[in-house]
Amino acid sequence: MTLWNGSFPFYPGANACFPFDTTWAVIVSVFLSLLATFIIILPGIRGRGRLFWFLRVVTGLFVGAVVLTIQFTRDWETGWVTANTSYKSFSHVLVNADIGLHIGLAGVNVTLVGNPVNQVNEIIDYNERFSWSFDADYDHSYGEGLRKGLPSPILYVAEKFTTQSPCSMHRQYRISGHYASLTLWMAFCTWLISILLFSMPILLYGGYMLLLTAALMLFSLLFFFTARNTPKCPIQFGTASLKTDYGGSFWLTLATGLLCLLLGLSVIILHSMQPEKLKLVFNLDERKGEEEVWDKSYLPAKPSSSTQDVLMVPLGELCEVTATQL
Repeated sequence: MTLWNGSFPFYPGANACFPFDTTWAVIVSVFLSLLATFIIILPGIRGRGRLFWFLRVVTGLFVGAVVLTIQFTRDWETGWVTANTSYKSFSHVLVNADIGLHIGLAGVNVTLVGNPVNQVNEIIDYNERFSWSFDADYDHSYGEGLRKGLPSPILYVAEKFTTQSPCSMHRQYRISGHYASLTLWMAFCTWLISILLFSMPILLYGGYMLLLTAALMLFSLLFFFTARNTPKCPIQFGTASLKTDYGGSFWLTLATGLLCLLLGLSVIILHSMQPEKLKLVFNLDERKGEEEVWDKSYLPAKPSSSTQDVLMVPLGELCEVTATQL
């Protein structure tokens, strides 16, 4: 068998892929642009309220970016294993590779990276996506992988999540992912309402909306937790087993939900016990003082004391009433 350009002619090379998710990049770019805009106008805010205003902006943008970004991340649950496994179907050639499984709310990613990357005259570096969202067919994606001749480890892991698999993991993760995604979209809406209420400002109801945002985010974790703790089929590569654990998106959602819970409770407690400090955080005292100064500038000038003395003359001296007899 002759080689062409360093690889077998009937084995296509690894497809070039974008280094990161473009959806995630767009969302982060939008929120960073908003943050840069607010930083530009920051010097226009006077007094000690500048720091509180900046902290409110950063916290609000962070929560919104997290709630929107984790909808599209693929590391809610991740796992890696290093094993010697067959590379292609109907072949006895073994390769040493790192096999990764990354589960998101809308599908799974299966990665295969060789140790070293260049083995059997081919670059072993794969990252394949299999979706189960509303507009995607997981079994169709798996069938496309079979037709393309993907490496055996990727097809073996992806087969565990098909609808025909006896593992039933497809149904568990698909339903839990849909409910988690729905609650996160609701959390994004309540976050927008809280930002609107804080800007009006209606602080108490803004705190309630933050509590609702936190509750929805924690409920999304609960939905995903139900799928994570159901019995699973083992994913074996010889003596090595691929096991998964909660990923970065899960812990980021938990931390952001607890942050919203803490902020919402703080707003409600301060509103009931120390409203003056809450007004100080939201710059309401300074705004009220500026409005009073602005209103007083349009009041007519007070008359001088001499003018008042002239005007305050007894009525009897100004008007003498004479009575004539008819």
